[in-house]
Amino acid sequence: MGTALVFPGQGSQAVGMGKALADAYPEAALVFAEVDDALGEKLSAIIFDGPADALTLTRNTQPALMAVSIAALRALAGGAGPLPSSVTYLAGHSLGEYAALAAAGSLTLADTARLLRLRGEAMQRAVPPGEGAMAAILGLDADAVRDAAAEGSAPGELCELANDNGGGQIVISGHAAAIERAQAAARAKGARRTVPLPVSGPFHSSLMAPAAREMADVLAGVAILPPSVPVVANVTARPHEGPEAIRRRLVEQITGTVRWRESVAWMSGAGVTRFVEIGAGKVLSGLVKRISPDAETATVGTPDEVATVAPTLV
Repeated sequence: MGTALVFPGQGSQAVGMGKALADAYPEAALVFAEVDDALGEKLSAIIFDGPADALTLTRNTQPALMAVSIAALRALAGGAGPLPSSVTYLAGHSLGEYAALAAAGSLTLADTARLLRLRGEAMQRAVPPGEGAMAAILGLDADAVRDAAAEGSAPGELCELANDNGGGQIVISGHAAAIERAQAAARAKGARRTVPLPVSGPFHSSLMAPAAREMADVLAGVAILPPSVPVVANVTARPHEGPEAIRRRLVEQITGTVRWRESVAWMSGAGVTRFVEIGAGKVLSGLVKRISPDAETATVGTPDEVATVAPTLV
C-alpha cells in the first residue's frame, strides 16, 4: 500500500486559490513570497485578488498553479522537509509535473517558478493566436480518437492527441481547421460529446516545437537533482530515470501526449492505493476515480483539507 501525491495542471486555476493557506500557514505564505522574489513581481497579488483575465494568461497560470501546490504541500508537511514515508510516487498533469519535481527536490522552488514563467511565454509565442485549437473528446478510447485525429488532419493541418486523461476523456490539439474536422469524425465514430477548449494555443502538439527548442536551451542551464521520491513522467508514464532524463522528458513534454491514464494505471499497479491531489481544484481526483475506481482519493487545497489529510500521512 502506498500514496501518490498528484499535482494539477492548467484549467484548475481560480482567483483566490491558496490565499486561505497563506493566511493560515507561515510556511505556505513563504512559498508565495519566494515565487514573487524569483519572478521579480507580485504574482501572489494576481493569484489572490485577480483580475481573472490576468491569472488566465499562460505566463501567469503556470507558475501560479505550481505556487499553490507547493504552498499546500508545505502546509501539509509542516515545511520544506522530507516527504512523509508513506508517499511512494509523485506525478503532475502537464505543468503539474514541474510541481512534482519541485516537491521531490529535483528543482528549487525559485527555478521552478522561473521555468514555468518561461515555459508559458514560449508556448504562447509558438503559434499565432487563432491558428491552433484544442478540443475534448468524450466517450471514445484512445485508438478511436487517434483515428479521428488522422481523419481530421490534412497537408499542412495537423491534429494530434494531447492528453489521454482516462475515463473516456481525450484531448486533441493542432490546427484549428483540423480540430473542427476531427471533432466531426469523432462524433461519427460515436463520441458522446466533443467540447472545444478555451485555450490560447495548441498545447502538447507538434506545433509547440518552437517552445520545445526554447525550453531545451533554458533547461540546459538549470541544476536538476535526483528526486527524493520517484516522479512519473507524462510522456513515458514511468518514473524519471535521473537528472538528464528529467531534462529530456520536460522538453519532450511540450510537444508530447500527457499519458495520464497510463500514469495512474501504472502507479496503481505499483502498489499505490491512495492518490492525494495537492493544490487547486479537484480535477485529477475525478480522473483517478475513473481510471482506478478502487483507489482512495483526497484533495489538499484548503486549511480544512490540510487538517483532515495531514494526520493520515506518516
